[in-house]
Parts: sequence; C-alpha cells; structure tokens
Amino acid sequence: MADDLGHRATRHAVVIGGSLAGLLAARVLAEHAEKVTVVERDRLPEGPEARPGVPQGRHLHVLVAGGQQALDELLPGFTDELGKLGAPKVGIPRDMVQWQNGRWFRRSAATAHFFTGPRPQLEWLVRQRVLADPRVELVEGVETVGLAGDSSRVRGVRLRERGAGADKETRTLAADLVVDASGRSTKAADWLAAIGAEAPHEETLDTGLAYATRVYRTPPGGPDPDTDALGYYVVPNPGQVYGGVVLPLGDGRHLVTLSGLRGDEPPTEEGAFEEYAKRLPHPVISDWLARAEPESPVYGFRRTANVRRGYDRPGRRPAGFLATGDALCAFNPIYGQGMAVAALGAVALRRALADPGRTPTTRVVQRALLDASRQAWDISAGADKKMPGATGDAASPGPLDRAVGWYLGRVQQRAAGDPAVGAAFRAALGLTAPLTSLFAPSVARAVLFGPPVETPAGPPLRREA
Repeated sequence: MADDLGHRATRHAVVIGGSLAGLLAARVLAEHAEKVTVVERDRLPEGPEARPGVPQGRHLHVLVAGGQQALDELLPGFTDELGKLGAPKVGIPRDMVQWQNGRWFRRSAATAHFFTGPRPQLEWLVRQRVLADPRVELVEGVETVGLAGDSSRVRGVRLRERGAGADKETRTLAADLVVDASGRSTKAADWLAAIGAEAPHEETLDTGLAYATRVYRTPPGGPDPDTDALGYYVVPNPGQVYGGVVLPLGDGRHLVTLSGLRGDEPPTEEGAFEEYAKRLPHPVISDWLARAEPESPVYGFRRTANVRRGYDRPGRRPAGFLATGDALCAFNPIYGQGMAVAALGAVALRRALADPGRTPTTRVVQRALLDASRQAWDISAGADKKMPGATGDAASPGPLDRAVGWYLGRVQQRAAGDPAVGAAFRAALGLTAPLTSLFAPSVARAVLFGPPVETPAGPPLRREA
C-alpha cells in the first residue's frame, strides 16, 4: 500500500491510548478508515471517574478557548454539553483574583473564558461521544508492547493482556495505520528500535516544578463573603518561584494546587500543605484555605518537564506510524494547555487528511500534528527557560529569545491593567490568536510607549463595575 493515509486502502487504524488525544484522533480517523480500534491499558470506568492511566487526573485541568473551539468543531455541541454537566465557566479577568510579576490584575470585563470542571468528567463526555460511532471499537485492559512491521512500514501492534490471570502471550493486531497517543511515558522509542527504525530526537526543558493538589468544599455562604471571585491565581516567576491556584470544580467544590521547584516541593501531608501556602507572596490563598473545608487527600505530581519529539526531522522512520498528544509534545502542566493541544492536534489531523492539494503522507501529517502544538510549546518553554535551575537541551535562551522575552515581559506587565493589551495577551495564551498578534502595531505602541497603567494595590476581591 502506498504511503497515502487518506486512501481508501486504510481499512484499519489502531490508536494506542484511550485518553483525550487518542479518542479525538479516533474520531477523525473514523472518517477515513473502515474501522478504528482504540487500545487502552486501563479498564475504563463507566462514569466520570479518575483512572490510573491519567496520573494527573486528580489535579487541576482547564479547557482554554482554543480547545473549546476545537472540541466543538470535532464534536458539535460539546461545550454546551459540558456546561450542562456542571463544569464551571470562568471569565478572565473578571472572575479571578490574579497576581503575576509583582502586580494584581484588574478585574475588568472578561475577554476569555475557560472551563474548570474535573478532568475525568470531560474525558468521559468525549469517550461517550466518540464511542457512539460504530466504526470505533475500544479494547480495554490491553498493553501495547511493540510494533509489527519493519523500518519501512508499520503494519500493526503487538499486544498483551493486563491483570491477574491474564494471558501473557503477545498477539498481533494488524493495521494500515498506527497512532501513538499513549502519553508522556510513551515507549515508542523502544518500539521503533525493535523494528530497525530510528527513534526521534527528544528536546527537553525541565524546571523541576512540582505541585500538590487537594479538593476543598466551600462552606455555606462561601469561603469569604467579601469577595465575588470564582478563583485565585498566584503565578510563579523567576524572582518568586511559588505558585498557587484555587478554581471551582462545580457542586460547591474547589481544587487547590500549590507549586514549587525541585528541592522545595509542596508536601502531601495535610497540615504541611496548608502551611506551605504561606510561602506565597500574599496570604490571599492561605486565608481562603483557613475558611474552606478539606474533602480529599493531598495528591502530588512531579513529572512536569517539557518534552518534544522531533518526528518531523529526517531519519529512518516507517510509514504508517504517527504520534500525537503528549506522546508527541508534552508541556509543563502548570500552563493548562494539554487538553486544548490534544483537540487542536485532532483538528490538524482532520485537515491534513482532507487536504485536496496534498497527498497525506506520514511525514506531511506528522508535521501538521507538530505544528498544532508549536504555539503551546513556545509559551511553555519560553516561560520555563527563565526559571532558575531549568535543565535540558532546550533550556539555554539564545539572543532572539532574550529580546522576545524582554518584550513579552513588558506585555505581561501592561496586561495587568490595560484592557486592550490584556485581551490580546489572553487570546494568545488561550490559543485563539497567534503569538505574533502580541506584536501588532496597536499592542506594540501601548507596550513600548503607553503611559503607566493603574493596577490594584492589593487583591481585587470585587470585580469592577
């Protein structure tokens, strides 16, 4: 079969991983293949519950505007359904008390929104929608242990049952296309080497950031009668490395996450967690915690490095194999981009396969998937390069990085009090506008030559009229 991913000869596609990136890839592939099999190592819960295969599932997840648009394109009406399930929708900057770079943000009219409901709820809704397609089959409790084929073409996957008493013999599931959506801990490098192909180069950047999360229930009347904020956010920076965020989950619950760098990680012991919040540059979150009621244990998370795998670079890699989601490009989770990029990647996959002007070869489609993650990488890696102790081959800023970093620092400072610059800044962070929009003449004039902007002297507990 020719390396033509959009050809009718693509009878069977296999997707490794049943999380968001894998499910959304399956949704798109079902438009081109006769059958799509999603291979998932977990036994999936029937409802919106956390599962072992999503180690960050108990931690904070937000769905920014770019991800909302992509999901509605892939699964029409999705965000309306998410809202009906009770996922809170937070307007920025109106609904947030936010401290960043030594300034409090004005709580003016919202120009962007994100959903903050539990990750398992969103994934469950995606799963229900995707698996309703009879062309998509889910195989659970099965681990992918290798690829079938050779260095010129992948022709399937080798599988093994998981669990006590399972048959440990491997079997081969033939496929015309295999998509790796197995996440940050993908074993694709080993799988490719085993069939004589080259693994992609891995570009890494690790600040050593670690975080811990706990669910709190808001007491009747709210944790603080003097504020109408839905959430609080203290953003770390090179001069102040502690972070904290409080966001609603719905049903009167809030998720609280505290973060720090290697050697000074937030603890997972209950009392120590709340004590750690006192390291933040203002007691607004610590005071909130003192009034709220804890409802869960404290969960820690440490694997927060940015990792990008260069499948687009030249190398001896087989046709019929693609990587998407965190298996392609994983970000520091603190920036809240992962779910949006999973959806944007699926949109890019759809457009690449349907492009009438180009034959959708493996390399062409893989490049499109990587391009879909590029802006999120530039945001995450660009910010992390400035953090003290950052390591990895992507950690050293070049001359252009320094110049751009200086300008974007000015953008952040002005965004705190300038509604127009703030709107442009939030659109770029929400992946609905390119980073180049921050260099538009109107924004650049305000950033470089505008008069000083007024920002609150303390936490703006009430939104502006």
